[in-house]
Amino acid sequence: MATVEQKEHALWIKVAITYGYVVLWIALSAAVIMYNKWVLAFYGFPYPVALTMWHMFFCAALAWVIIRLGYVEPVKMNLDTYLRTIVPIGFLYAGTLWLGNAAYIYLSVSFIQMLKATMPVAVFTVGCAFGTEHYTGSRLVNMLVITLGVAIASYGELNFVLIGVILQMASVATESTRLTLVQILLQRRGIKLNPITTLYLIAPCCFAFLCIPFVFLELPKIMNDPNVKIDPLIFLSNAGAAFGLNMAVFLLIGKTSALTMNIAGVVKDWILIFLSYLIYQAPVTALNLEGYGLAFLAVCWYNYQKLMSMQTSKPAAGAVGSEAGGRDEESKRLLDGGAGSSGSAAGGPLSPTQRASSGTQLQQHRAS
Repeated sequence: MATVEQKEHALWIKVAITYGYVVLWIALSAAVIMYNKWVLAFYGFPYPVALTMWHMFFCAALAWVIIRLGYVEPVKMNLDTYLRTIVPIGFLYAGTLWLGNAAYIYLSVSFIQMLKATMPVAVFTVGCAFGTEHYTGSRLVNMLVITLGVAIASYGELNFVLIGVILQMASVATESTRLTLVQILLQRRGIKLNPITTLYLIAPCCFAFLCIPFVFLELPKIMNDPNVKIDPLIFLSNAGAAFGLNMAVFLLIGKTSALTMNIAGVVKDWILIFLSYLIYQAPVTALNLEGYGLAFLAVCWYNYQKLMSMQTSKPAAGAVGSEAGGRDEESKRLLDGGAGSSGSAAGGPLSPTQRASSGTQLQQHRAS
């Protein structure tokens, strides 16, 4: 029979492993975003659709192998359900990743992270339109403060490129719509996906949708670009990092809480701002930080309110709710990261602002 000391030792080992997974998730999520930025803006491959398609193909193939080998149970779904649920979500997810990755060509990673702070505003707006969010005056004020903070950060941005901002905000719009549809089309039908089954079902659909802009917009340019660089090692490692992010999310499911993932997401966002400044010499002004700081505090308050709402709405199932919330958090960054980092279901088919929003889709990214 285990002694008290042995039980405590086992508990500490379990905690250490769990938070090791959290650190791994932060590292991989940040790495995928920084790697995508480098490939698209510095390496010599400014083709976001092609990069996103490659991520989808690579991740779908590995997810297929994992499921076929029996490591993960496949989700049974007929053709009608697939067409009604997965296809619309896949269409929006493809748009999120394409537009989000395209923004990295024009904007710094740090500024994109600041723009992503508007995700709660977009989710709230779309949710109110679809009936998944409840309008209140206090939430409206919260959303206005977030918007004001991002506006201040944008005003202070030295490398403000309008087309990049439009692309990133369009990515936020498609991601918020996707997250809302996940609630309506998947959660209400009782369909629950983890990062692997999400990639298995959604990545091929995304790939198919991305073929259209690829053929008409990027393929002719790639064929006639004498300076295009396609190094197999670079692309394999880039896609491998994206898939590794999904595996980190998979390992985290059920092992942590929504609050923990909220904090981890905040840490990741600030790390990315610092890394963008350190590695890519992206200028960060005092006005940037002041505006983002205001938006950041408003987002924290919003997430806190969501967490409290989850706990009070399910008092009898607090532990279960907390675990489910954690799962939603983890998945949100499927491709991430979060939104806009192709290749992650954790960030991927999921995204960052859902840290306290619902999203049993995978995660979940959220990318990144």
